[in-house]
This record gives sequence, structure tokens and C-alpha cells, in this order.
Amino acid sequence: MSTSTKATIDAEARHIPHRLTVIGSVSSAEEAAASRGVPIGALIKSIVVRRSNDDYVFVLVPGDRAIEWPKLRSELGVSRLSLPSAEEAFEVTGYVRGTITPFGSSRAWPVVLDSSLAELKEVAIGGGGDGVGIHLDPADLVAAFGARIADVTKSG
Repeated sequence: MSTSTKATIDAEARHIPHRLTVIGSVSSAEEAAASRGVPIGALIKSIVVRRSNDDYVFVLVPGDRAIEWPKLRSELGVSRLSLPSAEEAFEVTGYVRGTITPFGSSRAWPVVLDSSLAELKEVAIGGGGDGVGIHLDPADLVAAFGARIADVTKSG
């Protein structure tokens, strides 16, 4: 399995201290976290959310939590949000579902990081390919994308 993806190339180009992991196929977030050697709460699910036509945001959610839509709408100051189809998500990020990450995205959408992730020493985010993970300090992730830190999740 190759670790060279648009995401890993982007992380390198940003000079962000990180390490890569490559794991085989997994069937759950729990299995992915265990394979990467991180707690489930440190595994990031990158979810692309539509605010309006041609306006999206990456929401970075711990593996054991889910978006709490009222909190996210309030944080973004909108009354409606939706999840794009798989085709639309690919069109606006350059990634298929399951590999979506702000690193190397075809468009630089704003990033919201759930506040529970900001408190950790290390998180693992998708590396833009099946089984590829980028492990880094969440503070570096925030700095790289100018991410907004907010409480936008609930127990999954």
C-alpha cells in the first residue's frame, strides 16, 4: 500500500510534524482506531457538509461521536445544513467517501474541529487513501487550516 497521496504530499508541503500509518481494510471506526494504535476518540472522521450551493465546510469529528446538527448550525450561523451525495462530495473535495480529508482537498473549504479533539496530544486523520492515516498534534491541524474549534458533536 502506498503512503503517497494528495493528502500526505500536502502535509509534507506544509512542514507539519506528523507520522503516517498504513493499515489494511477495516470495517469500523473502532477497528481503524485499534489498527492505528489510537483511542477511538482520537480518530478523526472528516465529514464534508453543505452550507449552501457551492459552499461547504469540513467538520472533523471524533470516531466515537456524531455531529449534533443544532450545535453546528448555530456555530456556522445558518438555519440549514445537509450532507452532499457521494458524487457531490467527490466533486468538491477530490476524495471518495471514507478517504475525505482537508489535506490535499481539491478546494480549500473552512474547517471546524470538534473541541474534544483540541484537548488531545495526538489525533489520526485520514491520509487521502484507503488505510492511510496522518497522525499529528491537533494544534498543528488547527494552525494548518485556520480551523475553528467548537463543541459540535454528541455521543455517537
